[in-house]
Amino acid sequence: MHKFFLPFGLAALVCQPSLAQDVASTRTAGSQAAINYKLPRLASDELAGQLTLQQALLQAFKSNPELAAAALEVKAVEASILQAGVRPNPEVSALLEDTRKATRTTTLQLNQKLELGGKRDARIKAAEKGRDSAQADYLTKRADIQGAVVNAYFSALEAQENLQLLQGSLQLAQRASEVAAKRVAAGKVAPIEATKARVAEAGVRVELQQANSSMQIARRALAATWGDAVPDFLALDGHINVLPALPDLAVLLERLQDSPAFVKTRVEVERRQALVQLERSARIPDVTVSIGGKRVEESRLNQMIFGLSIPIPVFDRNQGNLQEALQRADKARDELRGAQLKLGGELRDAYERLKQGREQVGALQSEILPAAQDAYDIATKGFELGKFSFLEVLDAQRVLFQARSQALRALAEAHRAATEIERVVGAFPSTDSL
Repeated sequence: MHKFFLPFGLAALVCQPSLAQDVASTRTAGSQAAINYKLPRLASDELAGQLTLQQALLQAFKSNPELAAAALEVKAVEASILQAGVRPNPEVSALLEDTRKATRTTTLQLNQKLELGGKRDARIKAAEKGRDSAQADYLTKRADIQGAVVNAYFSALEAQENLQLLQGSLQLAQRASEVAAKRVAAGKVAPIEATKARVAEAGVRVELQQANSSMQIARRALAATWGDAVPDFLALDGHINVLPALPDLAVLLERLQDSPAFVKTRVEVERRQALVQLERSARIPDVTVSIGGKRVEESRLNQMIFGLSIPIPVFDRNQGNLQEALQRADKARDELRGAQLKLGGELRDAYERLKQGREQVGALQSEILPAAQDAYDIATKGFELGKFSFLEVLDAQRVLFQARSQALRALAEAHRAATEIERVVGAFPSTDSL
């Protein structure tokens, strides 16, 4: 009887070593292609005291749940490359003819499907492109989170600076009230002037309370970028008065080709093309090779069995799946062109906003703010000497506060424009405020 099982054993030995080698090589390739997405760590889990922009970015990269999910998706897709390289399992079949021992015929057979048309290579390539797409999604998500953190940071920094600005305005209003009270006590002006000064001071106090509430809201929005409901930092250690640099637009447009958002659409085109090739390979039928042995008890003979099975592609030629893959590949190419136009427009708009913001801040800091400060100093001094009315002091104080507020808004808008540029091109902010 051992002669009967000899062909079956030889067939198993022939098929299994190559299969094991293919799986081992695919596993090795998959492990080499894997990318370790370790998120950066802060020196301490406590964000107490002054919070810098770099610390806020690191904390968001470490704790943001959306970014963590994107990193896990990359690792999950990497496992599909291993599965794509696995060959079909062999099949063992047994057939027993007649239940009587004297006339029984026993057949054991090993069937192995052989994939033709490059199906395995096409599957591996499609899986690798899927991994590249997941990596591009991760980088795009990282750039979006970076932009959100930087934008929230400078919004909170603007609110903090605005609060300090109003505190300075309150000091000016208190000083004006003291001067008015002294002049009323000296009989130089009517008591109504002191009343006007106290009303102006009360108005600044109300604005100060509103600014404090706005700052708390902005701080909570910043903490939310890394998943905290309550901010655990006391203040922001940033310099909003430092203008971001104005890079060369031509250089930015060149970098746009390597931006995460553009790479994501380009990789999607490549993935769709790989899927088209996979569907084309599926049109070629696979061959099933059979080998085994047959034992005829009546004649006491052992017979070798060889077989070949080939499907006939008459009805199903995978035509529908191929047509779908071709259409989706065309769609991906159209989306690539649309993304190029969209990103180019966003980059130019942000560049123009940054350029305009720098010009506006320059004009405010060099001309408007010094003139407003001089006008307020002259009006205050003149009111003390009795040359100007308190209405002129209030008007000069209002102009000075508006100029400072306008300069602060222009600075914040310049930083937002720079943040948008860096989000589009996918790089860290290149300003001195880091």
